[in-house]
Amino acid sequence: MITRQTGRFVIAAATVVALSCVGVIAAAPASAATAFGDGSFESPVVAPATFVRISAGQPLGAWTVTKGDVDLSGAGFWQTADGAQSLDLDGSRAGAVSQTFATSPLFAYEVSFALAGNPVDLPLVKTGQVLVNGHVAQNFSFDITGKTEANMGYVHREFAFQAVGNSTTLEFASTTGSGFGPVIDDVVVQPCLLILC
Repeated sequence: MITRQTGRFVIAAATVVALSCVGVIAAAPASAATAFGDGSFESPVVAPATFVRISAGQPLGAWTVTKGDVDLSGAGFWQTADGAQSLDLDGSRAGAVSQTFATSPLFAYEVSFALAGNPVDLPLVKTGQVLVNGHVAQNFSFDITGKTEANMGYVHREFAFQAVGNSTTLEFASTTGSGFGPVIDDVVVQPCLLILC
């Protein structure tokens, strides 16, 4: 819920390859794949200094809300990491968003994103997960102590995965559930050499 008022993590290449080899990461339907886009949550455009709540099953630009609900903040509501808008993964409850995009099997991809937390109310530590094709790729947390709407304190997180199909589904999910959740922005997916990711 939104109410008015740069660390790094990399999944070891060997771990990702091992997961892929045993089939833990399953491929998403190829027919659903498109180019990855709107990592800064700029669509739909929200009126400045306001937010909109979007519920499970509804589109969110290139994304889809897959669980609970989320709050998309407009320009000037609070500090963003990139562009004019950002996403609180808790609306009235814990929410999640996903996007399916085209990948090349056995190629490696790096995911990076900016992480903060809704600074308006408890808990102090906001938690969530990033999932690749339904399997947890990274757990994350953010402590809002000393943070404000004008100084959100964004940090960047990264991990790599090896694609096993012609498409991959990336999902960000809150595990906070308080209505004041983790905030994400500036999600980037790019191919990389697995040994350099």
